[in-house]
Amino acid sequence: MSMSQRPTYFYRSMTAADVPSAHTLSVQLKWPHRLEDWAMLQRIAEGFVVEDQGRLIGTAFTCAQGSYATIGLVIVDDEYQGQGIGRKLMELAIEACGSRTAILNATLAGAPLYASQGFVDFGHIQQHQGQALVPALPELTVGEQCRVLTAADQAELIKLANAGSGLDREAVLNDLFDVVEHAVGIEHDGHLCAFALLRPFGRGRCIGPVIAQNPEQARHLIASLLAQVPDAFVRIDIPSNSGLAPWLEAAGLKQVDTVAQMARGTPPEARGDVRQFALVTQAIG
Repeated sequence: MSMSQRPTYFYRSMTAADVPSAHTLSVQLKWPHRLEDWAMLQRIAEGFVVEDQGRLIGTAFTCAQGSYATIGLVIVDDEYQGQGIGRKLMELAIEACGSRTAILNATLAGAPLYASQGFVDFGHIQQHQGQALVPALPELTVGEQCRVLTAADQAELIKLANAGSGLDREAVLNDLFDVVEHAVGIEHDGHLCAFALLRPFGRGRCIGPVIAQNPEQARHLIASLLAQVPDAFVRIDIPSNSGLAPWLEAAGLKQVDTVAQMARGTPPEARGDVRQFALVTQAIG
């Protein structure tokens, strides 16, 4: 009498050599990530893959950022759904967090699995994208001025990004600085208090992170960057409570998706008088 045997899959750490196969997985899901976007995450985060007889069929990442770690790009090939592979990948990703609090941005499909593993909603992220119209520059308040940022500003940007997100952004931003096309900041009486970055990502460009003291500053920074790439396809991921959505819609960046922010513990909080108005990416927060 023959008994059907459950197949044995091989789980291991991701290497740079896995990036092309991992990219193929995301293409099958119609996710927009380029090879370069995968390579960036592979450099700064700890990745995991699962194979079936040498064929890569699933991925997950844990990106340590101070007291927190973001989990992202949890993908299982469509042919292998329903076999507990996503759960096992998540267990590896959570284990890699160590004593850090795990946070993630959950798709509608992924949310039930994450909830069963102790993750709780603490907010929502809206994905906006499209062929941007260049909006009029919103006015700044007296004493504020917008300027182009340079390498000399990088240490200050990291401080602002850490305060606005509640995460340690040093490794993430040091990697991003190499590919940023445009960087703008707002000074108040000579002191840098807000910034935004634009870089290639997915189907075109991505704006993020955006760190500012208020929505008016955030809108001014985003408008300044859109003016640099008037014909580009642009994506921006914003917290749903950011106050930016109607303005982005008017600028041609339509909302196309919403994901849940989830934490396995106390979620991160902004410090000081700045907060994050746009993510780096959904995988990194």
